Amino acid sequence: MKLGIAFLVLGYVLSQFYRAFLAVLSPILGQDLGARADDLALSSGLWFLAFALMQLPVGWALDTLGPRRTSAWLLGAAGGGGALVFALAQSPLHLHIAMVLIGIGCSPVLMGAYYIFGRIYSARAFATLAGLVIGVGTLGNILGAWPLAFAAETFGWRETVLALAAVTLATGLALAFFVEDPPAPPDDGNGRGSLLDVLRIPAIWLILPLLFVNYAPAAGLRGLWVGPYYADVYGAGSVAIGHVTLLMAFAMVVGAVAYGPLDRIFGTRKGVALVGNLLCAACLITLWAMPMPGFWTSAVLLSAVGLMGLSFPLLMAHGRSFFPPNVLGRGVTLLNLFSIGGAGLLQMFSARVHAAAPASPAEAPYAAIFLFFGLTLLAGIAVYAFSRDRVD
Repeated sequence: MKLGIAFLVLGYVLSQFYRAFLAVLSPILGQDLGARADDLALSSGLWFLAFALMQLPVGWALDTLGPRRTSAWLLGAAGGGGALVFALAQSPLHLHIAMVLIGIGCSPVLMGAYYIFGRIYSARAFATLAGLVIGVGTLGNILGAWPLAFAAETFGWRETVLALAAVTLATGLALAFFVEDPPAPPDDGNGRGSLLDVLRIPAIWLILPLLFVNYAPAAGLRGLWVGPYYADVYGAGSVAIGHVTLLMAFAMVVGAVAYGPLDRIFGTRKGVALVGNLLCAACLITLWAMPMPGFWTSAVLLSAVGLMGLSFPLLMAHGRSFFPPNVLGRGVTLLNLFSIGGAGLLQMFSARVHAAAPASPAEAPYAAIFLFFGLTLLAGIAVYAFSRDRVD
């Protein structure tokens, strides 16, 4: 079981890599394929939307087929195939198609691990385990920063992505061989349950709005906008952008791991999530008020957004605490649908914000994006403040 979980975590490393690598490749893709910032924003948003829309069928598959077949088939075929399409792309349209396929392929790996945790480990340990997976998986963010920039400039971006396609396919095959499906839950007389049973749980409705907006700022900025922002505002190239994204990626690793045990330390999930997200919103509003504070000051503020914005595992544990065993798969994937779907929709809408903002001075469009992410996060926090706290 542990070896299978290790390969699911490796799949999640790839998932984190693919959702973030466009920021570093943005200058090269602009030169080679004519992909503009709004093209890449659409590609990034399509990855998130494809990932999110897959969560409902993935939830059904986890509860009926199990995590082994669900994760192996999707990651190997769709994820590996999408990376191959990306490596052979000749236009922004090909990038859109590739990112949709990669999003489908990456959709089951994290939830497969969470499903196993929910089945074989205590509920009390769920937030810590979930945070550890996110923290280790966020190493994909690190690989998608300076190491990707170095590989792309040394070997070529097509060759680099082609190698990643082979790694993705190999990981899918490893999942088929090593992941073990956990035992079925005991029969409680309620059958397998359905998505409607999950939606009938009142407590999750006040958690979903914050899940919808919580991950979007860190994912959107790290996954795309940090690249064009540093290129347009500070004249940075791929290597300099790689250094900044590397710093932000490290902050996201620390944030994901740190959030995990805080509910047990402070005796509250709701309180920890509220404070962390308020601090994240404060950083975004500061970037809006001072959109050009200096190269490294911007990097520190963006890294703080990554650090504070990774409360996803804690919010997942908060929502998961209300799910009975017979709807665990559907429950956690519904939560993930809102998180990733929100990130995708807000990423696509952020492209409209960028296009509608004044083009001069250079930092004006990015100030508008910082404000957009800050206000949507504050709206989610306002609803979440009325949610019911629960710790296991």
